Amino acid sequence: MQLQQNKSLLPYNTFHIDVNAEFFTELNDVSSLAEISALPQQKHILGGGSNILLIQPLKGIVIHNNLKGIVLEKEDDQHVWLRVASGEIWHELVMHTVNHGWGGLENLALIPGTVGASPIQNIGAYGVEAKETIESVECWSWNQRTLQNFSNSDCEFGYRDSIFKRILKNEVLITSVLFRLNKVPVYNISYGALEDELKQMGVEELSVKAIAYAVMNIRRSKLPDPKVTGNAGSFFKNPTISKLLYDKIHANYPGIPSYQVNELKIKVPAGWLIEQCGWKGYRKNDAGVHAKQALVLVNHGHAKGDEIWKLSGEIVASVKEKFAIELEREVQVW
Repeated sequence: MQLQQNKSLLPYNTFHIDVNAEFFTELNDVSSLAEISALPQQKHILGGGSNILLIQPLKGIVIHNNLKGIVLEKEDDQHVWLRVASGEIWHELVMHTVNHGWGGLENLALIPGTVGASPIQNIGAYGVEAKETIESVECWSWNQRTLQNFSNSDCEFGYRDSIFKRILKNEVLITSVLFRLNKVPVYNISYGALEDELKQMGVEELSVKAIAYAVMNIRRSKLPDPKVTGNAGSFFKNPTISKLLYDKIHANYPGIPSYQVNELKIKVPAGWLIEQCGWKGYRKNDAGVHAKQALVLVNHGHAKGDEIWKLSGEIVASVKEKFAIELEREVQVW
């Protein structure tokens, strides 16, 4: 293990925020975790840096997860089980499965970040969530100083949520994820935009590759490339509201998009709510809201983390005032 002091995290976060870590180390091997555990400093796990907003210098040790490896652990007539190290790039894993014709992850193409974030966030897009393919999650416990295994049910998955965001936050480091994928894919094109894109592509016969490329086309058309414009993708969760509140809003805004969760709950797009409040394309200095997707906050160059955080608070307040809905931030703040 090699510790660096006062390390700039500018290259390690997609918001392009320049703050320093008191200590920094690369994690290249699970065997290093015992040595890191013995250090007394607070520990921060950094993967792709695509879901964090840095607002101040970080005390303690930032551990950059660089664990690599994709292993076919077992298979049967219907499924394959892949053991994937948590430092693998998520999109590269998706394309690995797509190129083998294995179904399950194709709707999640081009989501930034690493594999270790997938169970923490229960990442999802276009009608699919990571929990549908995750068999189990292997973690290193900082307190127990040993590896532990969590089954799918142990992970307590919810909408952009898991046990790793709650009671196990800062308690464990995810080392690998076991995915179960389908040899005979079951396609999900329930989202209208996805179905429309497949038609525009002239796809006559569905495949995991066709769906993955359609998803990639959609994402590239409306989301900024973090290599060009600093951002962390969707900044807010799509809120689930009561049907009673939805009916009140629908009476004034009959065009409001929605998804029925159950008889009593309706999910509405946070981006639509933000856009109705006039934030789409907003910019103050270098902190702003993306011109094509109001769900995405952006750093146009040299914005500080607290400027973006303040902007997100103003958005939350305006949506609450206009629609009586309190938006929840999806991005983690350090």
